[in-house]
Amino acid sequence: MKIVFMGTPEFAVESLKAIYQAGHEIVGVVTMPDKPAGRGQKISKSAVKIYAEENGFKILQPEKLKDEIFVEELRSLNADIQVVVADRKSTRLNSSHVR
Repeated sequence: MKIVFMGTPEFAVESLKAIYQAGHEIVGVVTMPDKPAGRGQKISKSAVKIYAEENGFKILQPEKLKDEIFVEELRSLNADIQVVVADRKSTRLNSSHVR
């Protein structure tokens, strides 16, 4: 099954890992854009992005989920389903982005 995973926080990594280890094809991972964090305001990646990079997944980090370029890229992944784990903005997407 072709899956787009949407999530950002550290606890979402376990869900992504379980889906991947179950043998499903992760065709894309949508997570919040990198942002400055801490006193030094160093750019920080989400835990989901770090795991996605380690496993070679395609990563999408849109500023806005309704951005036409992002929506087209999401559609082009031809996912069977989207799995959303604690991604506050992703729940606004509708099912027209999956087959």
